[in-house]
Amino acid sequence: MGTDPLRTPVPINDNFVAIAKQIVAEGKSLEQWVEIESDDLIQLGDYEGGLDADEGEFCFSWWRGDDEFWFQVSLEQIEEIARGHDVELHGRKADQ
Repeated sequence: MGTDPLRTPVPINDNFVAIAKQIVAEGKSLEQWVEIESDDLIQLGDYEGGLDADEGEFCFSWWRGDDEFWFQVSLEQIEEIARGHDVELHGRKADQ
């Protein structure tokens, strides 16, 4: 099985850790997040996103220079990131 050339590692920097901690601090279940679905609820640094009810995950765009990447992250992954655990995230370039 080869690697997908369209998948790009997404960095989990201080901004994304702050986003994860903000989400966890809300104390909401996935069902509660679905009720307030918004694709641009969270904006910090190079990240913008929110919960997508159809996907059941948080969907974000991340900018690297002029390139925009889209990636998804589950509530469980968000909780792991907020606790300081390593989580591998990958995105796809928005125009591909």
